[in-house]
Amino acid sequence: MAKTVEEITEMMYKMISEAQGIKKLKPMDLTKAMKQLLGDEFDKKTCKLAIKNLIDTGRCVYTYFGGSFIELPHKEGAAND
Repeated sequence: MAKTVEEITEMMYKMISEAQGIKKLKPMDLTKAMKQLLGDEFDKKTCKLAIKNLIDTGRCVYTYFGGSFIELPHKEGAAND
């Protein structure tokens, strides 16, 4: 049974949060990881919708440092008080 967009969104969010501060993930990195994890259940369109969902809900943001990456939103220094 194919995974829903919500399930893939949660899987991607977990990967991004675990990689935070260690490695920056590109959208293609997430798609390749999902392909590896899901095997025959993999659907590229569903992965794109999951990434869109992460960005649209504000759970993740695009950053650009010589390439586009998806990360958790950064907190400003003053916001940590």
